[in-house]
Amino acid sequence: PGSHNAGVIRPNSPTWDLSQEVICELDRGDVMLMKPLLLHASNRTTNDQKRRVIHLEFNNQQLHSGLQWLEHCEL
Repeated sequence: PGSHNAGVIRPNSPTWDLSQEVICELDRGDVMLMKPLLLHASNRTTNDQKRRVIHLEFNNQQLHSGLQWLEHCEL
């Protein structure tokens, strides 16, 4: 919780801390909404099938210095 407030965190970062990890289990067809910079990960699928992910980001703010959108559309 709150990891999105620290900007981009890399695995070798001193702020990389799993002590407050929260597991969010989802079932097939479920949707998860989260802030883009929230530390997150997922395990491999349990049925050896590929997982489909749609990743959409909506934001009316500029990114922090040093970050930029890969694609950007004005709405």
